Amino acid sequence: MFTAYVTVTVVAVVANAGIAVADLMGARFVLANSAEVEVPASWIPGLAVLKAAGAAGLLIGLLGVRPLGIAAAVGLVLFFVGAVVAHVRTRVFHNIAFPAGYLALNAAALVLVAM
Repeated sequence: MFTAYVTVTVVAVVANAGIAVADLMGARFVLANSAEVEVPASWIPGLAVLKAAGAAGLLIGLLGVRPLGIAAAVGLVLFFVGAVVAHVRTRVFHNIAFPAGYLALNAAALVLVAM
C-alpha cells in the first residue's frame, strides 16, 4: 500500500505543479479554457498559487508531515470539484475530462494518505 501511496502522490505532485506552471506562464490552452468556463483571466495567477501550494503540501506530507499532506489533498480535491462544477455550469463538456482527471488523481492521493 505504501508503494501505491508514494506513486500516486508523486504523480499528483508533478501534475499539479505542472499545471500551476502552465497557469503562471499564461499558456494559451489555460487562457482559452478559463475563458470558456467564465473564469476571469485575472484569477489565474491566484488559482495557480493554490495548485502549487497543494502540490507542495502533498510533497511535504510525503516527506513526513502527514497532516499537511491530508490538508493539501483535501484542498486539491475541493479545488477540482469547483473546476468540474464550473464546466458543468457553463456546459463546457468537451474538455471536462481534464479537471475530472485531476479530481480523480487528487482524490486517490487523499484516500491513500488518509489510510
